Amino acid sequence: MTTNTAPSEPTTPTTPTAHTSPSAPLSLSRTTATAARVLRQLRHDPRSIALMILIPCVMLFLLRYVFDGSPRTFDSIGASLLGIFPLITMFLVTSIATLRERTSGTLERLLALPLGKGDLIAGYALAFGVLAIIQSALATGLALWFLDLDVMGSPWLLLLVALLDALLGTALGLFVSAFAASEFQAVQFMPAVIFPQLLLCGLFTPRDTMHPALEAVSNVLPMSYAVDGMNEVLTHTDMTADFVRDALIVAGCALLVLTLGAATLRRRTA
Repeated sequence: MTTNTAPSEPTTPTTPTAHTSPSAPLSLSRTTATAARVLRQLRHDPRSIALMILIPCVMLFLLRYVFDGSPRTFDSIGASLLGIFPLITMFLVTSIATLRERTSGTLERLLALPLGKGDLIAGYALAFGVLAIIQSALATGLALWFLDLDVMGSPWLLLLVALLDALLGTALGLFVSAFAASEFQAVQFMPAVIFPQLLLCGLFTPRDTMHPALEAVSNVLPMSYAVDGMNEVLTHTDMTADFVRDALIVAGCALLVLTLGAATLRRRTA
């Protein structure tokens, strides 16, 4: 592997240093360059794109006609699942795609360049965030205007929460990829990270009717606030203070997990 160093310095050692990443703050140019590279790679992986963009729409479509004889049931849980499905798919695809970069040596080479950890993580988040916007817009449009999901609030608020949920899934996927040694292990993190949140988020039963210990756990899980935010849009015509709180918590959790992902980013030299 060759690296671009200063012209002809024969005394410079050829062994890579532990880190050549700059300590400067985030750079917009480096972040967007990283995002563009990730998007170019994803363009050649149509299966991943299909999983991210189409699967939530397919699941919502199936759910609508599972409850064909009970449309009110679809209205009551459809909004919540509109946020949960993007979170799950973005978590799965992001964790596997990022791990593939780690195990293939691409991440190793990138960290030998003048590229900060924050630039790298922000670039990945930006690239997958673009896909999250497309995914959330398609799923929201399908649910509201084709599947007749009945919500009292603004469709834009519904789209906002769906997008924040997708970005949270992206952040969680980037974070857990640091702890997996193979794609199979990355998939195994899904039961550990996603399923407990799915059971405790209030989708199946109100959180205040759970055992107090489980309710306390649900109060610190971000998916709980994603579901709460969707329910606020479902039952209120205007933006409520609870909705703003829920949206800020989901966004804050995504930012926190991205920061932790940058902290765990490391080279994997033998």
